[in-house]
Amino acid sequence: MSQAVPLLDVRSPAEFEQGHIPGAINVALFTNEERAFIGTTYKKEGKDKAVLEGLRIVGPKMASIVEQALEIAPERKLKVHCWRGGMRSGSVGWLLRQAGFTVEVLNGGYKAYRQKVLQELANPFYFVVVGGPTGSGKTHVLKALQNSGEQVIDLEGLANHKGSAFGALGEKAQPSIEQFENNLHELITQMDASKRIWIEDESRKIGSVFIQDHLWLQMRNAPLINICLPISERVNFLVEEYGKFSNEELAGSILKIGKRLGGQNVKACLEWLDARQLHLVAEASLNYYDKSYAYGQSQRDQNRIFTMHFDTLEPEMIAKTIVGFNEKDVLMC
Repeated sequence: MSQAVPLLDVRSPAEFEQGHIPGAINVALFTNEERAFIGTTYKKEGKDKAVLEGLRIVGPKMASIVEQALEIAPERKLKVHCWRGGMRSGSVGWLLRQAGFTVEVLNGGYKAYRQKVLQELANPFYFVVVGGPTGSGKTHVLKALQNSGEQVIDLEGLANHKGSAFGALGEKAQPSIEQFENNLHELITQMDASKRIWIEDESRKIGSVFIQDHLWLQMRNAPLINICLPISERVNFLVEEYGKFSNEELAGSILKIGKRLGGQNVKACLEWLDARQLHLVAEASLNYYDKSYAYGQSQRDQNRIFTMHFDTLEPEMIAKTIVGFNEKDVLMC
């Protein structure tokens, strides 16, 4: 929901952090503790008592709310919302109107917005999935596709996670699942749904966030271009991507997949890591990830998987090649 007019979210900071409309600015009417207190008062002593307590809390804040609004919207035009478009947004809307603002209170509030997000993420989209084993540079290929003018969704970028045990390295904190969906909705609704959208092959879970069911099923049923590269290219790519991180960070990621790698492989990887023999660590890791990727591919409709072989990992060249994708012209895996 791109905002030409600033949008104030007057819910508590915890509500805002859990999920908010992209671009909204949190000007909380109540702190987390105050909101909890009002809720408890409402349950135990009724609405009238809760309203009075709320007024006592808000009264001293009124000037500050107007000052914040003036900083955000010096032209005095704002939109405001709370959870359901009820008392909190209505109260702030009234206050700001008294201060000379033109204020629109969003009908239905954040609740209505979330319903819209979930409904629209279930719409049909024309996806083409970019796949390939770990180390194929899929995210770099997506960026090259985007630079060439194609419609692209970078799920890992939205999730702040690269999807593997090493995926959190160098990334910001992940958004909540709710905020991930909001950000994805913001991006996808700006695209032309009648034209193809390139998206990376992902598990349903990316770090701590999940891809919404309807969307993920669409991805699973979409045609997938499987990028095949020599293992040496993939190893070199992984070393370049992750070699900048400390031994402690890399060791922690290795231990996350320790059970799947096996005790001897973990021991060997940690020894190679100490010796900074990162190519050997990458090769051992790929033994596990390649098996996992092959299993995932086996669960797909094989008639929708198309393999393209490349000798070198050159994202711009790969992007240019797959833009001409035509199912009839590509050999099936």
